[in-house]
Amino acid sequence: MNEDLKKAVHAVVRDCLGVRPNEEVLIICNPATLALGDAMGAEAQAVGAESVLAVMSERDSHAGEPPAMLAAAMIKAEVVLAPTIQSLSHTDARKQASESGTRIATLPGATEQMLARVMSDDMAELRRRGGRVAEILNRGTEARITCDHGSDLRIGLHGRTAIPDAGELTHEGAFGNLPCGEGFIAPATAEGVLIVDGSIAGVGLVSDPVRLTVKDGHLVDATGPEGAALMELLTVHGPDGTNVAELGIGTNSKAILTGNILEDEKIFGTAHIAFGASAAIGGNVQVPVHLDVVSMRPEVTVDEIPIVLEGKLLV
Repeated sequence: MNEDLKKAVHAVVRDCLGVRPNEEVLIICNPATLALGDAMGAEAQAVGAESVLAVMSERDSHAGEPPAMLAAAMIKAEVVLAPTIQSLSHTDARKQASESGTRIATLPGATEQMLARVMSDDMAELRRRGGRVAEILNRGTEARITCDHGSDLRIGLHGRTAIPDAGELTHEGAFGNLPCGEGFIAPATAEGVLIVDGSIAGVGLVSDPVRLTVKDGHLVDATGPEGAALMELLTVHGPDGTNVAELGIGTNSKAILTGNILEDEKIFGTAHIAFGASAAIGGNVQVPVHLDVVSMRPEVTVDEIPIVLEGKLLV
């Protein structure tokens, strides 16, 4: 393991999750992410924790539930680390474990190179930025995303609570996504058009900007081959699959556009919208899919006050 990756794994286990001696730590990975799971388990053991590595088969989609025995183990564990291919973030298993007090970090699609790069950002500044974004979203009633390509998406925020994803996972029941770097919220309503010029989860980088049309809180149309692929991935799960599930603002200055949504959605000054499951982050839809799309240079306002402008975060 190179030194940059060692520092990143150290930061994940010791700084972000604050693993302590004698704690029971569950590492969930897939065969393809076994090396990363092993590294995290070894770091937890070096702290003096009891580490158990569970290797499960890949899920059909992001938000696909883990096996029942693993869901039960997540509730029993004090800490869960999940470097898996498909995300466990928006599963009922993760939500139940968080509610039981388990501290959880999901790392869907994380690679060793990505983790080393993106976790090298200033953690104190990430926490400040993420907290500030969440604070603004919490106070707001409506967010609006526009861009030079023609986006004009209005998102109602009434009755919803924003969450900072800034690597601060040391308190009971804490949950976050690593590498970290965003503030996000589950929308109450959504209407309008979003142009995606970055990437689409499950699809990759877009070749040309994709126009997404949202009506009554659901994605109803998407242009181009990448848009068609997104619609297919969502609609197979029924009407709830097209639910507008999340608005997020990227805050990590080390993240770059790669086609891997785990990193792309964290890029400083970007915005992302997700479709599908929202119950795990304060919404009311539980469905086994959650796919994000990234807008690279948006203008984001909350109650007409700009917080992102031309790829720059203003907080």
